[in-house]
Amino acid sequence: MKDQGFPLAACLLAAALSLSSLAAKADEPDADAALRQTIAALDAKVFDAYNRCDLETFEQYFSPDVEFYHDKGGASFDRATVVSNTRKYICNKVRRELLPATLKVYPIKDYGAIEEGEHRFCEVSSGNCEGSAKFLMVWALKDGQWRMTRVMSYGHRALSEQEKAELSKKPGG
Repeated sequence: MKDQGFPLAACLLAAALSLSSLAAKADEPDADAALRQTIAALDAKVFDAYNRCDLETFEQYFSPDVEFYHDKGGASFDRATVVSNTRKYICNKVRRELLPATLKVYPIKDYGAIEEGEHRFCEVSSGNCEGSAKFLMVWALKDGQWRMTRVMSYGHRALSEQEKAELSKKPGG
């Protein structure tokens, strides 16, 4: 019978090195967490401008040749159209609220990030939240500036009566 000591010792050493590598990574700042924080902050800024109808600020977050796909409204292929549609259909009519627990951010190597999540829409005049949708945004980082290059807004639906009731139970709801 051959001595099993060497292969066993090699396996134990490999496992120990692997664990120490994981422990070292746990001490490093999480690049994905930093990216998530960056994108979440950008989301907050762009939709603050959207909600206030500050279109001058709003448009700065889009690439000039942005592609915007909306399941109910169709597609547009430039920033000017996105801003024009926001002025026409959103300003002083609808407020967007991110559902923070749904926000996910994924890095795109040497390009930027993908942001996905869900948001709900509330009527400005009544404050009532009536609908929700999913979104996916592709952010590019170029020359220190983050801009959206692709936006998909889809799965638009009315909130259920239960969802509306839950909102009314929350403070400020």
